[in-house]
Amino acid sequence: MSPSAYEQLKLAKLRAKAQRKKLTVLWQPNPDRDGVANPQRLAKESDADILGYGGSGGGGKTDLLLGLARTQHKHSIIFRRVFKNLRGMIERSRSLFNQDGLNRQKDSFNESLHRWSLADGRQIEFEAMQYEKDKENFRGRPHDFYGFDEATEFSRSQVEFVMAWMRTTEPKQRCRAILTFNPPSDDSGNWVIDFFLPWIAYLFPNEYQHPNPAAPGELRWYATVDGKETELPDGEPFEHGGQTIRPLSRTFIPAKLSDNPHLANTNYGAVLQSLPEPLRSQMLYGDFAAHRQADPWQVIPTAWVKAAQRRWLEREKPIMPLSGVGGDMVRGGKDALALAKRFGTWFDEVVKIPGVNIEDGPAAAAVFYEQLKDERNIGYINIDVAGVGSSPYDSMKVMWPGKVHPINAASGSSYAVKAENGDVVLRMKNLRAEYHWRLRMALDPVHGDGLALPPGNEIVADLCAAKYKMMAGGVIQIEDKEEIKKRIGRSPDVGEAVMMAYLPERLDDSGTLETGDNPLSDYRG
Repeated sequence: MSPSAYEQLKLAKLRAKAQRKKLTVLWQPNPDRDGVANPQRLAKESDADILGYGGSGGGGKTDLLLGLARTQHKHSIIFRRVFKNLRGMIERSRSLFNQDGLNRQKDSFNESLHRWSLADGRQIEFEAMQYEKDKENFRGRPHDFYGFDEATEFSRSQVEFVMAWMRTTEPKQRCRAILTFNPPSDDSGNWVIDFFLPWIAYLFPNEYQHPNPAAPGELRWYATVDGKETELPDGEPFEHGGQTIRPLSRTFIPAKLSDNPHLANTNYGAVLQSLPEPLRSQMLYGDFAAHRQADPWQVIPTAWVKAAQRRWLEREKPIMPLSGVGGDMVRGGKDALALAKRFGTWFDEVVKIPGVNIEDGPAAAAVFYEQLKDERNIGYINIDVAGVGSSPYDSMKVMWPGKVHPINAASGSSYAVKAENGDVVLRMKNLRAEYHWRLRMALDPVHGDGLALPPGNEIVADLCAAKYKMMAGGVIQIEDKEEIKKRIGRSPDVGEAVMMAYLPERLDDSGTLETGDNPLSDYRG
């Protein structure tokens, strides 16, 4: 017996209601498979205040950012470094947010502001920070969700600056930030490895070291204490310097193409397979240990620095007087005072003191005194006197008469690289070029001096940050320090101190080398 017209109409209404209910579920994480939790679901359910997500290409990074912004947060903002790279994400948002066709009249996208105003009151903005200074555009603009797509394209200072306004006035609304990324393709993106080092070291123990690695999804807590990021045992607020400090939790969750059913059965895997190495391993497997192709104009190759770090692990600290000390000076601000000590070819771990703790020149000199007071013999102390360095120099030259040398990076240099027949091949534009090039030659795996550098990713990033260019007549010019700071978002303090510690001691008062001698007696450059 066929249903009546009334029953048919009633059944059609029930089906339409069920369909509307089904379609209004705008986003759900990818499903678990074979009893293994899907990374998108783990990311959604994570309690981390700051979460890193990704690794390989096609792991569902875009949908995760859009899905959480659409379903979990009230005021969201999603960034790419260059705005044109957001076009694909904006188009994907149209597909996700308008999939049922029911909200087209209520949800609206403002083309000029690049902002969704959704029927349920949520707002989602799309923005870019192409230049370092663009971070100032977001000062005082709070959001409860921050998404940084391809976070390696940003500088660390951009990300941390913008996240300072991660807050909400709604008591039940959680706040969080998610950084999605593949392994960095060049050294400027290495900051994400430092930022998520416990998890990266857990996943790639042969390439990265951390005293206490963290499993994917495991929470760790961090806070800035006296200007320095500090890992803490838990997230309990504590009193320090008259202020209450609440640590923020952090974690990293890796994702692969096979975790994303929307792409796993397409030809995207074949596309990744066809990429040249190391990009293939980075994108296909999320391999942070895959060696990247260095910039051909990078002064010091990354592989040379890491080889020097391996030598450090294989050697004991030599029993000998302190050969040289290098200091990159600071007064106040966000940069750090860095002090490097060299014993022959072996460098001790670099001491860093946050700039906020260095109020003047005597305070900087006091740091050096505290670090060097037990050294009975010191070969020399080189400090950068550009900017704020002249005041510490005035104090230190009284403490160690005849041992402290001012390093003026802009001063001239007589250092030259010669061929075997004595012909000059390269000249240096200034002393800055010289101390970079001297360390480059000393780290050369074939003709260098077998230097041993302390472990840590920061020293790698700092020493490998600078680029050079060849000027007329074979003159080497090194990228200006301020330009490096703009590009990587911080000052390469540690690397500068190491290079100061390697410079020869025979300097005149202007910081110009009196001879072209190398500080090591067994120089083979």
